[in-house]
Amino acid sequence: MTDPNKSSEKPWGGRFSEPTDAFVEKFTASVGFDQRLYHHDIRGSIAHATMLAEVGVLTAEEKGQIIEGLEAVRAEIERGEFPWSVSLEDVHMNIEARLTDRIGITGKKLHTGRSRNDQVATDIRLYLRDEIDAIAEELTRLRAGLLDLAEREADTIMPGFTHLQTAQPVTFGHHLLAWAEMLERDAERLQDCRKRVNVMPLGAAALAGTTYPIDRAMTAQLLGFDRPTENSLDSVSDRDFAIEFCGFAALLMTHLSRFSEELVLWTSAQFDFIDLPDRFCTGSSIMPQKKNPDVPELVRGKTGRVNGHLISLLTLMKSQPLAYNKDNQEDKEPLFDTVDTVKGCLRAYADMVPAITSKADNMREAARRGFSTATDLADYLVKKGVAFRDAHEIVGKAVALGVAEKKDLSEMSLEELQQFSDTIAEDVFDVLTLEGSVQARDHLGGTAPAQVRAAVARAKARLG
Repeated sequence: MTDPNKSSEKPWGGRFSEPTDAFVEKFTASVGFDQRLYHHDIRGSIAHATMLAEVGVLTAEEKGQIIEGLEAVRAEIERGEFPWSVSLEDVHMNIEARLTDRIGITGKKLHTGRSRNDQVATDIRLYLRDEIDAIAEELTRLRAGLLDLAEREADTIMPGFTHLQTAQPVTFGHHLLAWAEMLERDAERLQDCRKRVNVMPLGAAALAGTTYPIDRAMTAQLLGFDRPTENSLDSVSDRDFAIEFCGFAALLMTHLSRFSEELVLWTSAQFDFIDLPDRFCTGSSIMPQKKNPDVPELVRGKTGRVNGHLISLLTLMKSQPLAYNKDNQEDKEPLFDTVDTVKGCLRAYADMVPAITSKADNMREAARRGFSTATDLADYLVKKGVAFRDAHEIVGKAVALGVAEKKDLSEMSLEELQQFSDTIAEDVFDVLTLEGSVQARDHLGGTAPAQVRAAVARAKARLG
C-alpha cells in the first residue's frame, strides 16, 4: 500500500529505497520561487543541445526535437498552462520532465554532460545579466532626470548643511549634482559587476567536469558569455557574483535612502524647500491637511531589506566547503527580492525626480539665516592680510553680536562690523551677499552657477 505521507518517484531515485517524506519534499523544493528562471533555463538548454549535436553526442534530429520541444514548453509556461510540480523539486526538473512527456526518450538525453549544479549556476548568471541591463537602463533614466533638474536649478540658492546645521550657501543644482555623483559611481560599480557575472559555468557538471567531448567555448558564445569559467569546482560553488551584485544594490539603496531623507525633510513644513507631485504622495485617514512623502519614505525603508539580503548571502557562503551544497538553494530568494526592490525603487525615483519643484524663496530665506556667509567674511579678511586664525576669531565675535541682536552679517552696518576689525571696508558687502558667496567659488566642483552648468554638461556627456 502506498504511504500517503511519502512523495512520488524522483528522477534521481534509483539509489533510494524509499520515497522522500512529503514534508521534506515541500521543505527542500525550490520550484515555488525558482520558476522565474524558466526562460534562462530553456535558453541554456537550447545552447547545450546545440553544442552536444555539434560534437556528435546528439544527432541533428535529436537536437531538433529537443529545441522544438523546449520552445513548446516555453510557450506553455508563458500561456500560464504549465503544470508546475513540487515533487519535481525545481524549475530544471519540471522543464526536463515536461520535455520528456512531449518528445519521449530523446528528452532524457538533454541532461548529458551537465548537472543541475552547473545548470542552475548558469541560469542565475543569465538571469542576473538581463536584470543588470534592465537596472542600468532605469539608473540611466534617473541620472538623466536628476541632471536636467540640476541644470534648471543652477541659480537657486539654498543653505548647505553640515551636522544638519546651516553652513555655507550653495545652489539647489549643486546639491543635486552631489546625488548625481553617487549614482554615477553606482552605475560604474554595476557595469564592473556585470563583467564577473558574464562568465559561463556550464560544462563544469556536478563538480569535476564531464567525460563527454563538450565545447564550452561554443556554448559560451551561443549564450553571449565572455568566456567559460576556468575551474570546475569553483564554477558550481561560486556565488561571489550574486554577493557583489547585492553589494552594489546595498550601496545604491543607501544612496537613495540618503536622498529620501533629504526629500522628507525638505517637504516638511519646517523646511518647505520643495514640492512633490500629488501622484507620489498620500494623505492621512484622520488629518485632512496631510500630504505624506510616501515614495521617499518607502525607499528609505526598503534599504534595510536590501542590506539584509547582502548579509544573508555573505553568511550563506561563509562556511561552505567546496563544491556545491544544498545551502546554495537559499541564494535565490534574497537575490530575486534585491533585484525586484532595486528595480521598483529606481523606477519610482526616475519618475518622481524630474517632477520635483523647488520653493526658491523659502530656500533663499533659509540660506540668509544662520550666518551662512561667515566663512566668506573670514576669507575676505585673509585676503586683506589678516591671519586665518585671527580672522576666524574676528568673525566669531561678529556672529556672536548677530546672534544677540538677531541680525545677519549682511544686515549689520559697516560701523558695527568695523568694531571687530578696522580692516573691514565698504567692499565687504560684496562678499556678504548670497549671490556673491556662491559665485565666488568659481572653480571645478564649486558652487558658481556656471560651474554647476559645466558639471551637468560633463555628466551628460559621460551618460551618453
